[in-house]
Amino acid sequence: MLTESITRRNFLKGSASLTALLGLGAAGSQAPNGLVSKAAAKANGKVQQFYNACPRNCYDTCSILTTVEDGRITFITGNENNSYTKGRLCVKGNTYPRVVYSPDRIKYPMRQKGRGSGNWERISWDEAYTIIAKKILEIKKEYGSTLPICLNKYSGNFNILNYATEGMLSSIGYTTRAQGTPCDPAGSDAQGFDMGAAYNNDPEQFLDANYIILWGANPAWTSAHSMYFIEQAKERGTKLVVIDPLITQTASKADEYIQVKASTDGALALGMIRYIFDHQLYDKEWVAANSIGFSEFFAYVNKNITVEWAAEKTGVPQPVIERLAREYATAKPANIWIGFGMQRHVNGGAMVRAIDALAAITGNIGKRGGGVNYIGEETWGFNYYTMGFGAPEGSGGEEDRYVNMNNFGAQVLAANDPPIKMMWIACRNPLAQDPEPTVVKKAFDQMDLIVTADLYMTQTVEYSDIVLPVTTPFESVGINVSYWHYWMNVNEQAIKPLYEAKSDLEIAMGLSEKLNQLSSGSCTFPTSGDPKDWVEKEFNDEIKELFNIDSWEDLRKKGGTAKANEKITVAWEDLKFRTPSGKYEFFSKKAVEYGHHPLPVFTEEYKAPKEYPIRCMSPHWKFGIHSQFQHQDWLMAIQDHPFLEIHPELARKKGIQNDDIVKIINETGHMTLPAKITKMVPPDTVVMYEGWWKGVNYTENFTVKALAEDMGEYQKGQRGIAFHDNFVNIEKA
Repeated sequence: MLTESITRRNFLKGSASLTALLGLGAAGSQAPNGLVSKAAAKANGKVQQFYNACPRNCYDTCSILTTVEDGRITFITGNENNSYTKGRLCVKGNTYPRVVYSPDRIKYPMRQKGRGSGNWERISWDEAYTIIAKKILEIKKEYGSTLPICLNKYSGNFNILNYATEGMLSSIGYTTRAQGTPCDPAGSDAQGFDMGAAYNNDPEQFLDANYIILWGANPAWTSAHSMYFIEQAKERGTKLVVIDPLITQTASKADEYIQVKASTDGALALGMIRYIFDHQLYDKEWVAANSIGFSEFFAYVNKNITVEWAAEKTGVPQPVIERLAREYATAKPANIWIGFGMQRHVNGGAMVRAIDALAAITGNIGKRGGGVNYIGEETWGFNYYTMGFGAPEGSGGEEDRYVNMNNFGAQVLAANDPPIKMMWIACRNPLAQDPEPTVVKKAFDQMDLIVTADLYMTQTVEYSDIVLPVTTPFESVGINVSYWHYWMNVNEQAIKPLYEAKSDLEIAMGLSEKLNQLSSGSCTFPTSGDPKDWVEKEFNDEIKELFNIDSWEDLRKKGGTAKANEKITVAWEDLKFRTPSGKYEFFSKKAVEYGHHPLPVFTEEYKAPKEYPIRCMSPHWKFGIHSQFQHQDWLMAIQDHPFLEIHPELARKKGIQNDDIVKIINETGHMTLPAKITKMVPPDTVVMYEGWWKGVNYTENFTVKALAEDMGEYQKGQRGIAFHDNFVNIEKA
């Protein structure tokens, strides 16, 4: 069992040697402590402007305009050429200059003497490459293949050239890969079964909706630019309804907030469907022409579902369910946005299928301003050239081996044929972001070598053997598209890389060169190349036509951003679904193939154990994206410690007052942190937010078990984790 303790004053102090290596003292000429105004920069002359793109795991994927004076970033803002970004950035994006010039950045390659000891020494890039390459060749000789080498990479940076990391690992032979996603797997499977793929309408079409339901989504914190369109729609008369267990900032802006019991959203959707059936409010022509299995679904609902039952199950009063159903069914086009958090339950996929069915029976799918919107990758049609270099001749093994990213520690420990002995981590912080971090740490302990490429001394870096400093988006080139909106953004190199930082592409080329020096032909990845040429190779005729551009350079010249053809921005407008039948499938044989019920049926929620009766939720934090941003000093100045949100009623029962240190415990682990009493959470629930607060021993996952969601294998290869089915007990510490 893991024990962690937090107060607002127990921040850790780095060692003097580590402080020197990381540059934690006064900032030098390359690391200014603040910004000058845009006007002042222009007055000084020698001003250049560059187009950049935010590559983080965020709906908004903003287009950025960067002002550089004498080689130093002096101002950033949103790109006004992009109608989604609209010339503005969120609070996190506005801290990007501090991301670049933070005194906490890792400056040089370093080696740790004694894993987790904090005893770091600076080494050269050549030394780093040599250590890594020798270990790769040693493993290949000992085990006859590179399968004992594991890549754990995900979404810390979505620049297209960051896929060079995957390409590099493929170029040394067959390896073990962390597969899946902690973000959206159950919901993506659900929409795959229903429609053939997850595919969302352009969020700018919120302006065309007559009715909007934000179902478990909090865009006021997680998609500020989408929230702009939603608020504009409200001003035009669109009704905004928020359904969520938590009273979020988005809920405070709604015309109506409906508090649903966590993990019962499927019951609410099915209750609404029953009312719509009973009152003949469904679109008979749409379901007859565009779906299969409707009669079976209709029979299931009429036999098993009542509005009274849904009210009891969800805690939403029956008259509210009935009114919501009536309003939604008659206000066309009506739009539903399903948040990722809503499906992070053991019945998450089943709940999304029920909500999909609600949109389908009312004919809101395929409509501009309508849709049941979750996620989409319609603009991700790159060549993925950096990933296209195969295993060298004579590589042992037949194919890559996969472990579930969401149960990473346990599956790495269980992999014995051969065992996993080396790990490469990029764009991830698994010791902070994975469930069961003690098990993840045990998996780290069995490694001969752990290499992490990162910007900062994260929890994962602190437990690595080699750390490689990487570039920010402003120090390298690339291209970005969104999984939500329909814009492509160019990323230029605005400044030279600071210190000895390298991009993932440069690291891949450098390691390939070293491997081939030590053993000719041991790596197929190219050893050189202009990054701009690499970007250009990602374009193909289809993506050029989609965005009406000729090249990366053409996109740059056209204002750094381009929107996809309007033909694809209304999901399923042609009503040609990608299911086996080509229609919307209420009855899905593909779902049966993967072990699920063919229909969107109600699935019971995970019940709280008797000894741990309190649900603990861990939603996204407004000042961070997973373990990024919040640790920056500018944001630490706003909020310098994590906390536990607790309802006054539960606090009274436990004798807890505001700012008391509270102990949270279950069979997985326990920790302590300050209490924040608020009515924004239900009486049976506490909330800890995702994030990395600098110098604080904290991860919201200390008590999270690797409890699988119901779906995920079909679209993402692995099931996700039911992060919000985490039950604990609490007491005053």
